[in-house]
Amino acid sequence: MITTVVGSYPKIGVKTRAPNLRTAIGRFDRGEISGDELRGVKEEVTEEVIQEQTDAGIELITDGQVRWDDAQTYFASKISGFTLSGLLRYFDTNTYYRQPVAEGPISWREPITVEDFQFAVAHSSRPVKPVITGPYTLARLSRTEHHADLTHLALELAETLNREAQELEKSGATVIQFDEPAILKWPEDYPLFREVAARLTRGLNSTLCLYTYFGDVAAIGAGFFQLPFQVFGLDFVRGPANWETLKEFPRDRWLAMGIMDARNTKLETVEELVEAVRRAKQFVPLSHLYVNPNCGLEFLPREVAQRKLTRLVEGAKRAQEMLQ
Repeated sequence: MITTVVGSYPKIGVKTRAPNLRTAIGRFDRGEISGDELRGVKEEVTEEVIQEQTDAGIELITDGQVRWDDAQTYFASKISGFTLSGLLRYFDTNTYYRQPVAEGPISWREPITVEDFQFAVAHSSRPVKPVITGPYTLARLSRTEHHADLTHLALELAETLNREAQELEKSGATVIQFDEPAILKWPEDYPLFREVAARLTRGLNSTLCLYTYFGDVAAIGAGFFQLPFQVFGLDFVRGPANWETLKEFPRDRWLAMGIMDARNTKLETVEELVEAVRRAKQFVPLSHLYVNPNCGLEFLPREVAQRKLTRLVEGAKRAQEMLQ
């Protein structure tokens, strides 16, 4: 088994040694610090977030998405053809995002996540996976004033983000994660999603991970696992119906189990985590399991997030000892 995270990590912490990022952003907006100074704060926070994941024992980390305003804004602001509009609620969470608006053709302009990935690799003793907001989700949470429909926008974004993934591979990424929570809300779009996935993954050679959260893939069914990804991330906290789908999980794919609630401060027991792995082992060998929280940890206080990761590692080790 491999322990990992889904992507985001809390940026603010009461015991952090790094400067307060929220305060730094406010000072930058008021012209009290320079862009280079703000960048320095983001780098300090990123280093600390990386270290906290490492100290917890996580084997495959991310940069914590410290530089992201939100999962949509971070990409749309650097893709040609987009502008940003007002704030909207992000699914059923208490967080918000600035809605991207496509005002023209969508195209790749410059690397979006490459510098972040390289920084994380340079400051981590553990392997790092970059995360990309998936083209279908980005299209669904945007609006267009240029494209004929969702299909045209999503397919253009697939081509654009495929280019981003190619750049990440050139920079050394061997595992790339794509986040697509929106398909769980609109499962009727699965035919489009399948076409988007084909374009998104074309020509890529790294291990490709498709992560979903905030629900289950039951309405789509086992065909979901035939998409061109090697790792499928499922949320077993908010999507308990995912357990039923494991009966048809392919033997040549990896399952990333979201078995720890990243939106609840309650700490799971080691026994609960072991039992979840035991259930999955009926259908997926331990050698083909990732274990992780069910979604990004940004919804939790910083100290709780690290305790959760430490417990996740404890549960994975116990499961490995008991079930191998």
